[in-house]
Amino acid sequence: MKRIFSGIKPTGHLTLGNYLGAVRRWVDIDQHRSDALFSMVDLHALTVEHDPARVLRLSRQAATLLLAAGLEPKLCTVFVQSHVDEHARLSYLLECTATDGELRRMIQYKEKGARARAAGESVRLSLLTYPVLMAADILAYGTDEVPVGEDQTQHVELTRDLAVRFNQRYGHVFTLPRATHPEVAARVMDLQDPLSKMGKSHEIGAGIVYLLDDADTVRRKIMRAVTDSGRDVVYDREASPGVANLLDLLAASTGGNPEALAGVYESYGSLKRDTADAVVELLRPVRERHAELAADPGHVDRVLRDGAERARGMARPLVDRAYRAIGLMPAAG
Repeated sequence: MKRIFSGIKPTGHLTLGNYLGAVRRWVDIDQHRSDALFSMVDLHALTVEHDPARVLRLSRQAATLLLAAGLEPKLCTVFVQSHVDEHARLSYLLECTATDGELRRMIQYKEKGARARAAGESVRLSLLTYPVLMAADILAYGTDEVPVGEDQTQHVELTRDLAVRFNQRYGHVFTLPRATHPEVAARVMDLQDPLSKMGKSHEIGAGIVYLLDDADTVRRKIMRAVTDSGRDVVYDREASPGVANLLDLLAASTGGNPEALAGVYESYGSLKRDTADAVVELLRPVRERHAELAADPGHVDRVLRDGAERARGMARPLVDRAYRAIGLMPAAG
């Protein structure tokens, strides 16, 4: 079986975009067809200013939501990144393989660094080096496929470059992973700004549907979604991005086709109502199961503990091999 690794960064509440763009595929496809690992990559949340209590709270919430969405610990490995030391161990070896120039060319470093400077904040060194930690996350498990959004493709390319360079210099240790992209609703856009991705880290949530929003809140946000200046319901991402986003959401929630659905509606209002109803029904079982799991935190703790133990067992032999290959002495005994 192919091995898949993917992670959720606990920097905000999980959104409908996270669910449709990644989590649902993990649940419906990836955990069944592969040896899959899914991690709360909490170390990545430390690259910018953060509230420690919030990172802790969001890490647990994300883990609980992944289980509520349908990840099954008997089929896949669910764990917290910081519970497995091999991520940090391997990251340093890969920092010794990467170059300053290729890390400074990372688009997210440029964008997030510029935002930090504009806000008068210092830029943490970890913001520069976190793509190397991401590479360690992937390479530590001999990963074959990494399901990511388009904005993360550059990081998987860096991971491949580092693996090739390490293998050429020190002997073959790492599998070369490839990025994979979900075919449907890979990019769910903000309901108030349909040119921007629906992101969990946004400070203003009026255009973001969160997985734990109640039904009335979901309906209100969708009914207030920005549409377009025309009146015709057409699927055209460039000319009518707001309407196209609603059609994408409706199609992803019902299994329909956005182009075909466009021909069914004569008004934006009816499209919004049906989209709202479909999204509410899509998220209802996730919210209900989350409430059950949140009431039994010991169960979630056991899943994460067992997942970390399993992940550690997969990663440690490979990381130990990388340590030997690069010239480090094994520990005595």
